[in-house]
Order: sequence, then C-alpha cells, then structure tokens
Amino acid sequence: MTRVEAVIFAASEPVSRELLSQIVGRECSIDLLIEDIASELAARPYEIVAVAGGWQFRTRPRQADVLKAAFGGTVAVADITEGEMLVLASIAYHQPVTRAALSDMLGREVSRDIIGHLRRLDMIASGPRSPQPGAPYTYVTTKKFLEQFGLDTLRELPDLEALEDAGLLNRGGASVDLALADDEEGSNLPD
Repeated sequence: MTRVEAVIFAASEPVSRELLSQIVGRECSIDLLIEDIASELAARPYEIVAVAGGWQFRTRPRQADVLKAAFGGTVAVADITEGEMLVLASIAYHQPVTRAALSDMLGREVSRDIIGHLRRLDMIASGPRSPQPGAPYTYVTTKKFLEQFGLDTLRELPDLEALEDAGLLNRGGASVDLALADDEEGSNLPD
C-alpha cells in the first residue's frame, strides 16, 4: 500500500493501473489498495481520485477557501474563454468532430484561433481524418482535458438530456444559450 501511495504522490500526472501493477505485482488488487488508501485519507485535506484513466492526489474541494486565502485568488485553471469552453464542450460530446461540424452545431464560425488555442493548452488533439470530401481534420479531447475537469473517462460527462432538462441546452441542439450571447466586447466566436 505504501508503494502505491508513494508512486501516486510523486507523480505529476495520473498513475495508470498498469504502472501500479508493475510496482506491486499483477496478483495484487489495485482497487482494494486504492480503497484502503482512500479510507486512511478520509480525515486529510487531500484525497486520491480516479482521473484520466489513473489515480492522482488532489486537494479536497472543501479546502478551496484555504487555498484561495493562502495563495491569493483562485487556484489556476486553464485560461479558457466562454466561447472556447463552448467549443471544447462540443468537441467532448461529439468527438471526433470537424471544425465545420462545430460551426454548424454552434451556429457561428469556429475560428482556427480557437482551435489553435485549445490545442496549445493540450485540451484537444487531431483525431482521425473525416471521410468527407477533402478529408478534413477532426478533433478529440485529450488526457489533459480529463485531468483538468477531474474526469476519469468521457462517460463521466453530464448526460445531455439532464442538461436540457436543467435548461442549460437548447431543445434539439447542443448549443449553450449564454455562451453564444454577445457581450460588450463582442463574441468570442468570430463571424
């Protein structure tokens, strides 16, 4: 158990089941070890979480105010605008998806700049070429996307029907109302 905990503690990114099996042996139950570690950490300000297909130590959400007070401001997350977040969510739900398909879904042109910024942040990557004429690139989310949003797999994304029921999505479409609204400075999705 201490070997698993040490490896996860020292790793800068989620540690896979395969690596942990190499550390403790294939006959050892990784899930039971993780459960034991999680039990021991119950009273601690950090926890072990399943994220991006592995495990990682993370500060518990209830400690957010303490971290904010200690480090001033909020804990840094990727610098993503509302418009970029809308594009990223659309890619997450519809991947692999082309830029043209994203533009059709969102009702606005998705610029190459937005795609480029999301790629530089390592939130998206090129997927398989589309079978459409010209074989345009498709885009998919990355492991970094899963890490950033605390997801183990894409199956943990909120259900689209539940989002529609909550009024966050338009009926019959995947566009978010507030993200397409123009603000005083203009839209994040250029025409």
